[in-house]
Amino acid sequence: MSFTGPSVGSVSGGRRGVFEFGKTHVVRPKGRHQATVVWLHGVGDNGSSWSQLLETLPLQNIKWICPTAPTRPITLFGGFPTTAWFDVGDLSGDAPDDVEGLDAAATHVANLLSTEPADIKLGIGGFSMGAATALYSATCFIHGKYGNGNPYPANLSAVVGLSGWLPCSKTLKSKIEGHEEAARRAASLPILLCHGKGDEMVPYKFGEKSSQALSSNGFQNSTFKSYNGLGHYTIPEEMDEVCAWLTSKLGLAG
Repeated sequence: MSFTGPSVGSVSGGRRGVFEFGKTHVVRPKGRHQATVVWLHGVGDNGSSWSQLLETLPLQNIKWICPTAPTRPITLFGGFPTTAWFDVGDLSGDAPDDVEGLDAAATHVANLLSTEPADIKLGIGGFSMGAATALYSATCFIHGKYGNGNPYPANLSAVVGLSGWLPCSKTLKSKIEGHEEAARRAASLPILLCHGKGDEMVPYKFGEKSSQALSSNGFQNSTFKSYNGLGHYTIPEEMDEVCAWLTSKLGLAG
């Protein structure tokens, strides 16, 4: 495992200022490099903790890139500053999405993938808010552009979201309906969503609703896995599922 210093990238927070990304931790593949996956942590966490877990997985052919989100005030926490990919007002589904913050995070992730060799398959995964950012990136890939209209450059082969939710779900239909290429990408992009039924931080219904939103908008290769009694954390059973799914969808060597 290795890491780079604070990224030169930054998040423009409008009137809230500019927030710098933290350290990016990289887990090198132990075997032949076939895929690169950017993995995004949850609120208040950092790239280091997930890189240590990912390093133990039996996925010899994946290079993991684990960035650290900027430290920023979060409206949900009364303006308390913590590491977060974007701002959240509440999780009711009715609060406006922080599209500016989501775009900045998705851009940072795409930039991390931009230097990978052309023959390497690319993926994005994450936990909680990291999962939300990964799913938002998936919708940008489907649409071919970010929320601000700038072109989305990465060619994604797999997206994983653990204990998260789908931001901007209400506008998803308009991004796909009538757009032949977007519909084709939506039908083929493999997405794995996993959620614990005992999650008190991001309730299970958000995972379920996110899965339904994907399915109803033509995401035919989307899978939803639920876990009885699982709270807002991961367990070996869930990570085993992720390993098997990534091996299958990315066509990794055994």
